[in-house]
This record gives sequence, structure tokens and C-alpha cells, in this order.
Amino acid sequence: MNQSGGRCGCQTQTPYYGVVKALPVKRPGVKCCFGVRGETLGRAPSLPGPRLRRAPPGGRPYHRAMDLLKPLVALLAIVNPVGVVPFFIHFTQTFSSEQRRRTIRISSFTAFVVIAVSAVAGLKVIEFFGISLASFQVGGGTLLLISSLAMLNAQPAETKPADVSEGDEKVDAGASIAVVPLTIPLLTGPATISTMVIYAEKTRHWWEQGVLVGYGIVIGLVSFAVFTASGRIAKVLGRTGINVMTRLMGLILAAMAVELLADGLMKLFPVLGSHLAR
Repeated sequence: MNQSGGRCGCQTQTPYYGVVKALPVKRPGVKCCFGVRGETLGRAPSLPGPRLRRAPPGGRPYHRAMDLLKPLVALLAIVNPVGVVPFFIHFTQTFSSEQRRRTIRISSFTAFVVIAVSAVAGLKVIEFFGISLASFQVGGGTLLLISSLAMLNAQPAETKPADVSEGDEKVDAGASIAVVPLTIPLLTGPATISTMVIYAEKTRHWWEQGVLVGYGIVIGLVSFAVFTASGRIAKVLGRTGINVMTRLMGLILAAMAVELLADGLMKLFPVLGSHLAR
């Protein structure tokens, strides 16, 4: 409205935040509230609106961090040192304190070596044999699923009754059980190696592969701590508590195994991915 009460030629527009701005219009013969007759009107000075915050990136750093944590979660579920505590106590019940400490050190270090070598050299081995990664993912995912089913039955992921018998024979003969069967296959085995090879393929930088090797150190330290405190863990949790934890880890491992299987199958049969995209 102009000063005389007539309608001026300024068209107004209300953008975001309710700030009214006048658009330039030229209408001769009408005195406008923002200018004089016959003048092309400029924009009215706008009021200071609220400052806009830049939207965070689309979750990429967060998802990248979660991708880096997946191998550690998978390793903790597969290795599951707490589930191996009953076997460790059974094998070492006649050991002296020094023998038990030596067994713990060797077993923890061997677990680290298996994980680190799998992360660094596993891809080169399957390339040497001409195995496609998609086929390896399907095979490794199937192996993880079988291991998870054993854990859901409160059994360690990669053990068989024959492994316990072999350990008993070694103890009776005075041989070391630190590497076989305590570390391989009770702690680490084919499922652990398959997991590291699959996740090593997903790395794009040298430091990401270094993170995988670092996870081997973490698993070695966790195994060392759990075996050192095995007596207290057995008293606090008991057989029932250890079985509950084993089943929980088995459930987590089953979900990750299905994810790896689906990824491998879509690479082998792209038609599955296109069908899901529809």
C-alpha cells in the first residue's frame, strides 16, 4: 500500500523464515511506499534472518567407521575366548602356574599371527589358486553360518569332539596344547581366516589393512586376559552364563554370515541384485 492508501505496484514474496521482500516493478503514476513515481523500485532491505547451518555430510564418515568395526565384531564373535574357557580349564587343570602362563602366551600370540597373516597374505593365496572373491565369499559365508549354528547350540565355533580327545592325548603325553588344539581350531580356524580374507578385500588404503592387523593384536590381548582370568570367569558366569554368551555371539555371527552370503551371491548372479532394485 502507498501513502495515500492506494495499492502500489510492489509485489511481495515471502521466502523461508517469513522475511518479506519487495520485487522491482515499474508502474508510473502511483507513488509507492518504497520509492517515488515512475521509478524502477529496488529490493527492499531485508531483515537479518536466522543463519543457516550447513547440513552434515550424508552419513559417510559414520558408515565408514561402522564398516571398519565390522571385522572386529565378527572376530570377537568367532574367536569367543569366553566360550573356550571350559576347554582351557579342562586342558590345564594339571598344569603348574608357569606352564599355564606359557600356554596362555603362546596361544594368544598364535591367534594374533593367524589373523595378521590372513589379513596380509590371504588375498594373494586365493588369487594364486585362481579363486574369485565372490565364490570365496559364498563359501566363507556358508562356513560362518555353520559355525554360528554350532555356537547357537552352545558349542565353540570351530571345534569337534575329536579336538577335545586330541587335547587330552597331548596333555597325557606331556605335549603342548597351546597351538593345537587350543588356538587352532578352538580359537581360530577356517572361519576366522575366511572372515579376514573377505574383509581384507574391502580395504582401499594401506592403513585400513593395518587396522585389520591391529584387530589381531586386540584379539590376542582379549584372549590373554580371558585365559588369565579363566578361573574367576568360570566362578562368576558358571556354565550357564558361558553358554548364554556363546549363543549370543552365535546369533550375531549368523547375521553377519547371511550378509556375506547375500553379497557374494549378488556378485555371482547380478540378476539377483537387479531384481531387488526393482
